[in-house]
Parts: sequence; C-alpha cells; structure tokens
Amino acid sequence: MSSCSKDTDPADVDVFAGTFRGDIGYTDDEKNISQANGSVFVTKVNANYNFRFSDGIPDLTGVEFKRQDDNTMVSVGSDGTGVITINKDRLVIGFTRSGRTWSADCGR
Repeated sequence: MSSCSKDTDPADVDVFAGTFRGDIGYTDDEKNISQANGSVFVTKVNANYNFRFSDGIPDLTGVEFKRQDDNTMVSVGSDGTGVITINKDRLVIGFTRSGRTWSADCGR
C-alpha cells in the first residue's frame, strides 16, 4: 500500500528542474553571445527559479513564476520584462533585466 501527498504540487522542482538543450543567447552593452547547441540548467530556490546558461552567458536568477496549468509555468514580475515559459519538455526565454537580454529555445 502506498500513498501520495495531496500537498505535492507537480509544478515543484522535479518537473521543471534540470537541463534543457538548444538555442541560447545573451546580449548586453559588451557581449553578444549566440549558441545553437547550448544548455540551460534550471533550479528552484524557495519560490524562485534560477537559470544557469552554458557558453559564458551570465546566470539569470531569482525569477518568480505562476502556474499556467498543471504542466506549465510562466514568469511574473521578477524585476524584468519579457516572458519565460517552462514545462517538463520545453524552455522558452525572451527576458530583459537591467539592459541585459537572455533568450532560449530549448528542449530536454
């Protein structure tokens, strides 16, 4: 006999955390990085998500999300503009904060 907690939210760490691979990019006043075979490692810290990019792209941290449905999260607020959409299979980023822009179109 086994039981599942009704308090376990499928939008928690397990479904969205991990490595996504695909097209990534970053621009600021000094850098313009574009990589067709890059990766983004997603982690959750408390209520926020962090995105660690490969290829010398600075991390994007402290992004707050809301659940769009049982399998998809969408960024909200987080001191920036644009959108980050994440589900268990796909990560799409078009996000600007403090004059820096991150992009990604990745899958698992």
